[in-house]
Amino acid sequence: MMVKVMYFARYREVLGVDAERLEGEFKVLEDVRQALLAKGGQYAVLAEQNLMCARNEELCKLDEAVEEGDEVAFFPPVTGG
Repeated sequence: MMVKVMYFARYREVLGVDAERLEGEFKVLEDVRQALLAKGGQYAVLAEQNLMCARNEELCKLDEAVEEGDEVAFFPPVTGG
C-alpha cells in the first residue's frame, strides 16, 4: 500500500521535507508512524507521545485505519493560551 505522508511545523523543519510517499503494509496510522521511526535518525522526532495526526485532512488518532492512497499528516501538539 502507498500513502502520502505530510509533516508540519517542527517536524517539517527537523526532517527537512514537507511530504513523502511511503510504501508498506499499514492497517492504522500507528503502523505508518512505526515504519517512519524504523528509518532511524531524525525520524525519532515522531516518537513524541502527544503528536497529532490527520487522515485525509481530518484530525484523528493513531488507531485510525488507513487505506491505499490516503494522505496522512503528522504535526506536533498545539500549545497556546
